[in-house]
Formats: sequence, C-alpha cells, structure tokens
Amino acid sequence: MARVGVDLGGTNISVGVIDGAYRIIGRGQRATNAPRPAEGIFDDIAAAVRDAVGAAGLALSDIESVGVGTPGSVNKSNGHILFANNLEFRHVPAKEMLEARVGRPVYLDNDANCAALGEALAGAGRGVRSFIAITLGTGVGSGIVIDGKIVNGCNDAAGECGHMVISIDGEPCNCGRRGCWEAYASATALIKQTKAAMREHPESACWALCGGDIEAVSGRTAFDAWRGSDPTGVRLVERYLHYLAVGLGNLVNIFQPDMICVGGGIGHEGEHLLVPLRELVERERYTLYADRQTRLVSAALGNDAGIVGSAAMTN
Repeated sequence: MARVGVDLGGTNISVGVIDGAYRIIGRGQRATNAPRPAEGIFDDIAAAVRDAVGAAGLALSDIESVGVGTPGSVNKSNGHILFANNLEFRHVPAKEMLEARVGRPVYLDNDANCAALGEALAGAGRGVRSFIAITLGTGVGSGIVIDGKIVNGCNDAAGECGHMVISIDGEPCNCGRRGCWEAYASATALIKQTKAAMREHPESACWALCGGDIEAVSGRTAFDAWRGSDPTGVRLVERYLHYLAVGLGNLVNIFQPDMICVGGGIGHEGEHLLVPLRELVERERYTLYADRQTRLVSAALGNDAGIVGSAAMTN
C-alpha cells in the first residue's frame, strides 16, 4: 500500500504520497499561516493529505499510514508535539488530531530526522548502513540513521548535532547555550558574519553583489564574492568552512558513519563547498590511517527528503 508523508513547516504544509519504491506519486500543499490554533493547521494538513491522495488516483482507504515531520521536539510514543517555537505549539496531540481527520494510522518525528531518513532510504544514502544528514539553513538541522532506523535516543530528542558546542562561551545560540555549531555554521550565521565583514570592509564586492543593500545579503553572497576572488569573500568562506569542518570532524570521530550528506540552502553550493571542506575534515579525523573513511556528499532529494522520510516512518 501507499503511504503519505507530511512536511510541516512554518511557511508551508507539503504533502506527498509515496509508493513502495519511495517515489512521490501525488502531492498536496497548503500555507501554514502560523502562528494560529493547531486545530486550523491540522484541518489544512488533512485537506492537503486528501488532495495528495486524490492526485495519486487513490482513496484514503488505500493509504497504509500518514507520517508527519514537524519542527521542534516530539514524543513519539503518544504522538504529541511537545514544543515547536515557530508554530507556537506546546503539547499538541498531533497524532490524535490527524487520525481523527483522516482515519489512518499517524506517526510523528522531528522534521530533520525525517529528512535524514528520506535521504538514507531514497537519496544520497541509499544502500548505506550508517548515515548522518546535515541541513545548513536557518539553523543546522541533522538526523542520524543506522540500519534504516532513525536514532531517537531515550526521549526522542537525539541527533541535535547543531547544538554541540564548538567554542566555549562563544556566540549565543537561540537554544540558550553559547558556542553551538549552529551559531557558526548555519546560513543565518553566515549572513551575520557577512554583514559584519561588509561593515568593516566597505570596499568588498559583497556590497555590489547585494545591490548595495546590506539587508539583501544571503547565504550565497559570501560564496559569490569568494568565487570572484574578493578578499573579504575569501576570508569569510575560509572561516565558515573551518567552522563547518570542526563540527563535521566531531561527527566523524564520534560516529565514524559510512556517509555524511550536506543539504539545505548552503548545501546547494555542491562541490564548490565540498571540495575544500573534505580537505579540512580530513585534517580533523582521528582515523587518519584507516583504509575506510566517511564519505562526505551532497544531499540528493532537496525539499522532498522530508516528505519521503516522514512517509516511510513505521513507528
């Protein structure tokens, strides 16, 4: 039977029906319009599910299960979203609410975990035993998959790699700690770093690349300047790659996974990002002389990873 995956984001609700080969065969979408009451959001999730199922030429009775990838923390045993800041959710009984609306079994997990599972099963990590997915966006999202199963830990909160500290008493992080990897290696962090460098270096090509408007800076600005050999851009990217490599080196040394894939907005840089990054991570490895090493690759599924992974959940 087919399954449905729901990627619940702060902006959009994206839904897909997957077949047994993890192919998306029908889609639905609604605006999240958060924050608003959970009841309205779950009404729209159910409507998007029905749209996707109809687009696949199926009925809800043909659907084995519905998986939901949500931001924030979850309790998988009772299907509650414990806390999702951008949705203003606290202890929302998501499983119960959606099952009442679609009449199918519902499973729940963190959205980064779902994206990691999607990449592991149908994307960059297909056929790989141990796999970590990193998403470089607003934060540093991450998920760990071993033998096709998400590593959840004792409280369904494992895999928050973005909140390991890489600099004691360093930059403040929105989690409340200081020096988290996310505070240095997310797209948000790179934008902050780029703006600070631009103010210090008014001659930088970064100004022209954003049309003279510092608020137009994106995660691409520093990389575009770097490609153009702008000295400020070169310094920015070299420092940013160092931050990325420290965190990735930590993950390699802790887990020695078969593969780490990098996605998200900055992950779209592809080999421009990965070629120098592999060299830096190589220096951070404890296992310098091992015959077998972790491969560092780009994510393959883009925004569909969360849909595929959430649909593939079975518990």
